[in-house]
Amino acid sequence: MSKSITYSDAGVSIDAANAAVEKIKRLARGTFNARTLSEIGSFGGMFDGAFPGLSEPVLVASADGVGTKLKVAFMTGVHDTVGRDLVNHCTNDILVQGARPLFFLDYVATGVLSPEVIVSVVDGVARGCRENGCVLLGGETAEMPGFYAEGEYDVAGFIVGVVGRAKVIDGSRVEPGDVLLGLPSAGLHTNGYSLARKLLFEVAGYDVDTRLDELGETVGEALLRPHLSYLKPLEGLLDTGAVKALAHITGGGLLENIPRVLPEGTAVEIEKGSWDVPALFRVMQRLGNVSEAEMHRTFNMGVGMVVVCTPADALAVKTHLDNLGETCYTIGRVTRGAREVILA
Repeated sequence: MSKSITYSDAGVSIDAANAAVEKIKRLARGTFNARTLSEIGSFGGMFDGAFPGLSEPVLVASADGVGTKLKVAFMTGVHDTVGRDLVNHCTNDILVQGARPLFFLDYVATGVLSPEVIVSVVDGVARGCRENGCVLLGGETAEMPGFYAEGEYDVAGFIVGVVGRAKVIDGSRVEPGDVLLGLPSAGLHTNGYSLARKLLFEVAGYDVDTRLDELGETVGEALLRPHLSYLKPLEGLLDTGAVKALAHITGGGLLENIPRVLPEGTAVEIEKGSWDVPALFRVMQRLGNVSEAEMHRTFNMGVGMVVVCTPADALAVKTHLDNLGETCYTIGRVTRGAREVILA
């Protein structure tokens, strides 16, 4: 063999990766703050771990992805929203325990690296970090020829936040008689997309450009609606003691996420019809004749975050949210039971 084989012959372009990294560095620097102690490109990201004024700081970490919502990004060619979805999802996961985010790491893997696409994804990540007061401290871009289908990629995120030990929200104070307040979602957020794609693309035969009058937008636009962050609406309540528990409604819907924050001996009754269910969920249920239980177990059904508090504190919570222009519904109550959710 006379020709010298290179890495690019195997499908990996170091030059393309370097070009993407240079653009990513600029995006990440836009999220840095005074506690950022390292530059993008070092082997590890460094962050000042001193927490003056915070008694007994507890670090809270989480990791997640955006699931098959990525398939919709591939179909539409819109890649700058899923990164923001990723940050917001992870932020909500640690917010449930009362933590504010400190820094974020991302991982993007693809078969053949397209610098434009990767930069677009990370642009969304950086935007989500800025919106949540979080530093994009580092990450990894992996090019793996033959591992992913052409034009596809996967993305995951890792977040670290902090909360004072005395301010941790863990649901231990929840008791019968407490009420549940629901904050609206913007749509599916990042869960249930495998079923949604089957119903909309396979059963109905729609494509991403199909416009549905019932939705007032195209199918692609409805499916790419952002995963909301609830940090800003709830931040002013975290240290007041009014919030007994928070439940981020992700995969498993209301039925499986609320029990995760309930103490033994309690259950929840959810009042159907107590909040506005977005049209997209009604469309999907009709298309597949999907049972009510399956809908509530798969999708958030229009509720992205649940707040548990006493009836006396509910008014203060609602007033706080109303002053911020946020909608809030009273959707149920805590009863005695075996850590389950009953749709009443």
